[in-house]
Amino acid sequence: MVGDKQGTSDAFVSQYGVDLSFMAQQGLLPPVVGRDEEIDRIAQILSRKMTKAPMLVGEPGVGKTAVIEGLAQRIVEGAVPESLRKRRIFALDLLSLSAGSAMRGEFEKRMKEVVSYLQNNVEEVILFVDEIHTLIGAGKAAGSMDASQMLKVPLARGEIV
Repeated sequence: MVGDKQGTSDAFVSQYGVDLSFMAQQGLLPPVVGRDEEIDRIAQILSRKMTKAPMLVGEPGVGKTAVIEGLAQRIVEGAVPESLRKRRIFALDLLSLSAGSAMRGEFEKRMKEVVSYLQNNVEEVILFVDEIHTLIGAGKAAGSMDASQMLKVPLARGEIV
């Protein structure tokens, strides 16, 4: 990742998700064609001072993920506003997050780690959740919050992007 947090950040990201910026840097993402308008709009929203949590909505297969991959490629190329040039895109993997979390509270603990990581790296990391509707109810156990509830307040406050 960016800065002196490199070792632990990379290990963390690979444990619970994918660094799309690294994949773009390595040429591992497919080319994105015809999505310039959407990529520009996402970059514009992410560059705001406040209220910078864009959401792409559409039917499966229409290219929502491709737009984010295109943004990752643009970040690597430096073809984004200055405020985004040192950012990385972290794609949260709910399967990795929930794998082996059968014990009560384990998923919630992991999700708290993700939120803490994002808060500590808010100027460096952009969170991407593919199929965000799957967060609702994810990890929910009696007396605990689900993943969507754990992200709601930090997103609303701008503590994570």
